[in-house]
Amino acid sequence: MVKPVAVVDLFSGPGGLGEGFSACYGSGHRRYQIVLSVEKDRYAHSTLVLRAFLRKFQTGLPSEYYEFLNGTISEPNWPHLYPEEWRAALEETRCLELGKPETTAFLKQKIKKLRDEHGGRTVLIGGPPCQAYSIVGRARSAGIADYIPHQDERHFLYQKYVEVVATLKPAATVMENVTGMLSSAVKGDSIFRKVMADLRNAAGPDSYRLFALSPSTNADYTDAEPLPSDFIVRTEEHGIPQSRHRVIIIGLRRDIAEELPVRLLPRLERQEGKVCVADAIGVMPTLRSHLSQGDSTTAWKAAIRQASELVKSSLLPLSLPPSARNEFLSAVSSARKVAEGCIPLSSEEHGNTALPDSCPTHLRDWICDERLERLPNNDPRAHMPADLARYLFAAAFGRACKRTPLADEFPLVLAPNHKNWRSGKFNDRFRVQLADQPSSTITSHMSKDGHYFIHPDPSQCRSLTVREAARLQTFPDNYFFKGSRTQQYIQVGNAVPPYLALQIAESLWKILEHHDRTKDDRSGIVDQGLVAMESA
Repeated sequence: MVKPVAVVDLFSGPGGLGEGFSACYGSGHRRYQIVLSVEKDRYAHSTLVLRAFLRKFQTGLPSEYYEFLNGTISEPNWPHLYPEEWRAALEETRCLELGKPETTAFLKQKIKKLRDEHGGRTVLIGGPPCQAYSIVGRARSAGIADYIPHQDERHFLYQKYVEVVATLKPAATVMENVTGMLSSAVKGDSIFRKVMADLRNAAGPDSYRLFALSPSTNADYTDAEPLPSDFIVRTEEHGIPQSRHRVIIIGLRRDIAEELPVRLLPRLERQEGKVCVADAIGVMPTLRSHLSQGDSTTAWKAAIRQASELVKSSLLPLSLPPSARNEFLSAVSSARKVAEGCIPLSSEEHGNTALPDSCPTHLRDWICDERLERLPNNDPRAHMPADLARYLFAAAFGRACKRTPLADEFPLVLAPNHKNWRSGKFNDRFRVQLADQPSSTITSHMSKDGHYFIHPDPSQCRSLTVREAARLQTFPDNYFFKGSRTQQYIQVGNAVPPYLALQIAESLWKILEHHDRTKDDRSGIVDQGLVAMESA
């Protein structure tokens, strides 16, 4: 059996990239093994530890874990039940902040050990924090008095990733970040160009060649470097039920890149058709929202009755075509009937864990776990009654008009008390996720409120649960997020979709397998390119 490729995961978050790599199988065994994950957030780290622990069970997840997820028992004392597996998980996952002296010292020692054990047969993955590059983050920083971009260390955290490339000298690297990196600059110098140069020369001049996974050009077929825009991966083109656009840079060590045939260039296949919101969450249990004060089924029904009357009476100012108007009214009436005619399932009772038949088979198999009797992390959040009316309006509008309503399309009676409401700056402040389209980008902003992530079903009058967001991010249903619900939203929003990571891992595996085979064909001669890098 071929030994798995060792993977180091930096800025891990809850482990989206790592999940895809660790779940990449071939001939009945894992092709990759996570040997180190580093994350500074203690809640995300707790999630990482639990998932690392579960990976230690080669024949399937322990029965106690399913009892916990299914609500039969409280979370067990894992260190007591499985001390050896728990110790291994703690050794694999570290709650550390890159850039701190203690982290640098630890990584230096750990990487030396990994080099001794695995040589150059390693992969480095990770996504340095993106706040300094995102458009929203830069706008916020610009509003801070005395803010000096070149003194903001967040612009240069990627260099900690590059430093590990320099010492680990992995066969391949995967760096993910927001598209705002392409336009970010410090002192007039392009951050993206700087990142590219640093990665290319991380372990010596031209020690790595950089590739785009889904370029719009054939630049990789020549000596020319791909265009910056070529590095944008649009997840909806690759079977993810979400329009998430991110920069992903693949680096291949020079000795590997030089021998690489064109047919094995790292690529993500574009899939026909798009996976939509309904394909991922369309048959999940119907759950009512909670009220932020005085919550009860009776109070909720009364709030829905009031919301439906308010929405129906406020429709007149809207200039909707007759067909859309009728569908809008029908959706509002239907929502009220659902609220009046049955008691919505609570988070403790909901059972259906299936995915719709419309969901592609491979994605359904990836997400679904038949041993689950209910879905974890699936408790709806609480909303104010005024927001229930806005959510009902937005969801009914989305069903009727096939788009989310803009601020100036909301009746005045539903307008929130925001001074910028009519300014045009927050035109889609209340955004419904349309059932027949991929969702908008799942972000950590979900932790603050759910206004950008309104459920498409008007009868539920709520924002997405953590589990619904996790499905749109393609996390398996048995992936449990630790911490409070607020912390769970942050983790899910910050993650790389694991199903996308799986596709990246499979693409890289073909390259690594080819490299291993050509090394064997050379009768075990040590890679001269790697030797040169070692002596550099």
